Amino acid sequence: MPSEILSEPYFLTTQPSNPSYPLFVFLPGMDETGKELIYIQTAGLENAFNVRCFILPPDELTSWDEMTKQVATLTQIELEKVTHRHVDEASRREVACRETSPVYLCGESFGSCLALKILEKFPQLFTKIILINSASSFHRVTWLNLGSLLFPYTPQLLYKISSFLSLPFLANLSRISPVASQALAKSTRSAPKKTANQRLSLMRELKIDENKLSQITQPILLIASKDDRLLPSLAEAQRLSNIFPNSQIITLPHSGHACLVQNDVNLYQILVSSNFIFV
Repeated sequence: MPSEILSEPYFLTTQPSNPSYPLFVFLPGMDETGKELIYIQTAGLENAFNVRCFILPPDELTSWDEMTKQVATLTQIELEKVTHRHVDEASRREVACRETSPVYLCGESFGSCLALKILEKFPQLFTKIILINSASSFHRVTWLNLGSLLFPYTPQLLYKISSFLSLPFLANLSRISPVASQALAKSTRSAPKKTANQRLSLMRELKIDENKLSQITQPILLIASKDDRLLPSLAEAQRLSNIFPNSQIITLPHSGHACLVQNDVNLYQILVSSNFIFV
């Protein structure tokens, strides 16, 4: 029998789950239907986190507001699962008690845009935030805006070819393994054209409330690739750092836009070296 197709967004557990670790919510890039890629991007995080990845099914065409609510709801459901039993000394009865633990939110590219919208609506839900090569600069890049407007008129065959041709713009191909290269190529082809068009429109029309974001006091880690050929990620990280009062920037000097697939880039190691993990 064919496997059941999930038509609603859900959390994917990519790494071994340890409920005693802090919850880590990962919001992947636009091609988040390529699950093989997400496994590579989140490798190592299981050393310190209970990892959940937000998955939008290919047929899910929804707004920023709806996605924001979906991530918040799924996160709250995960938090409700984090309970333990202890003995109340006064009554000698076992009672349920939810553990208090940090909750991390991490968005990459398109996922960073979603993270910004989540922080507008649910600023207290997450303890620490990581934004990687945020695509919130998309609407300021002229050629990307023009391309997204012309995208609906692109023939299907050309769409498939352009997905392959986009790989050098997405990553430094000399720094990724054959397995990662195949996963990245598969990911760029995974989204149907209608879905890709809708998500390009979302990025083009993205508006963030800088006043609301400037009131967020939680630590923000901004990771930016210096060799990003797709978006001005370093400049965008610097712009965002001027909005968030408690932020730091980590620059990746030899990385492309899809930096998390490179051999020399590991998100867990970046968080350790940046002292961004609770101990």
